[in-house]
Amino acid sequence: MSNTPIWSVDEHLDDILGSIRPLEPIELQLADAQGCVLVEDVTVQVSLPPFDNSSMDGYAVRTTDVEGASEDFPAVLTVIGDVAAGSGELPTVGPGEAARIMTGAPLPPGAEAVVPVEWTDGGTGGGAATTMRAASSAPEGAGGEVRVHRPAGAGAHVRSEGSDVKPGDLALEAGTVLGPPQIGLLAAIGRGTVRVRPRPRVVVLSTGSELVQPGEALAHGQIYDSNSFALAAAARDAGAIAYRVGAVTDDADTLRSTIEEQLVRADLLVTTGGVSVGAYDVVKEALSSVGDEDEAGSGIDFRKLAMQPGKPQGFGSIGPDHTPLLALPGNPVSSYVSFELFVRPAIRALMGLTEVNRPTVRAALKADRTLTSPGGRRQFLRGVHDAAAGSVTPVGGSGSHLVAALAQADCLIVVPEDITAAEPGTELDVVLLG
Repeated sequence: MSNTPIWSVDEHLDDILGSIRPLEPIELQLADAQGCVLVEDVTVQVSLPPFDNSSMDGYAVRTTDVEGASEDFPAVLTVIGDVAAGSGELPTVGPGEAARIMTGAPLPPGAEAVVPVEWTDGGTGGGAATTMRAASSAPEGAGGEVRVHRPAGAGAHVRSEGSDVKPGDLALEAGTVLGPPQIGLLAAIGRGTVRVRPRPRVVVLSTGSELVQPGEALAHGQIYDSNSFALAAAARDAGAIAYRVGAVTDDADTLRSTIEEQLVRADLLVTTGGVSVGAYDVVKEALSSVGDEDEAGSGIDFRKLAMQPGKPQGFGSIGPDHTPLLALPGNPVSSYVSFELFVRPAIRALMGLTEVNRPTVRAALKADRTLTSPGGRRQFLRGVHDAAAGSVTPVGGSGSHLVAALAQADCLIVVPEDITAAEPGTELDVVLLG
């Protein structure tokens, strides 16, 4: 009998997260900061919008001049000029006057509202489309009249200065992941650079002499390498920059040298395969003694977890910088489930995020039979979650090779260690993958 202790899922995750330190902050150009995490609050320095401007193509007017205007009794105003986006000098709108104005153009002095061109006859000398095109090419634009058929209250169709944000407002909090809307806001308030934690660089290696790259011909006994593709995609989905290394053959020296070559571009290493008890479990062979040969504190601990799938796991650090390494099992479902439970949180921790786990909800089991689960192990089944109904339906079986079922799933159904039989309707935790 082996005296190797059995780790719980929570103990293994706590060990990983207790060893991970967020990456050091750097200053990045805005165009390079997408996907990174802010390390400081960003406050607004300029109003947004920076000036009162029109939200429509139309005419800038005084409200008293169009009060009571209708189709039968239009207000007739003298057009004194054009105001285009980016205009510098602006005409002053006086009593009985209007200025043609384009969307985004500053509201000229004297004007209190904008009348959309659709509420007018388009001005003397042509229809609305003709007049507005002419305005684009004739910045002076004085002359002629416009008939306004509807009244406009003060501020109508005007974006007020500072109506979005004002100087001193908090634009973004530290800890915010910078997606497209956040990048857009930073640009809009004039930030050219931002201080962030960089996206972690994750190197994914699969092991096995039987593995062939997709697109190549399969010989007898060979299979396609799906794990490295799935895990690299999962790393990118978690927010990392992923580097996928082609499958390494079952040779400990080759694997070790490959890993050493990858250290230069890795904040985290992930291997898949070769962590069980077979004769060709090269990851254990290559890395089990690394702590004796590298700097003190390095080394990979291979352990058994009370979970299904994904019982064999490895974790530690390697190389002079003590780069974290997670060794995952080789079966596709075991590998992916292990990534979601352990690697994704590690990536999010490197990013400096406080919420590192996928969201978990409770749902009623929807099944046509009782689901069995091994006692003392936490089982993770693939499922489809119905948020509206508050239910979850298993897909596929419990086999760790069922890739097709994994592709249909949008969640993991968690059967805890103390449940060996889950009846239909049983409330269980569900880890949402979408």
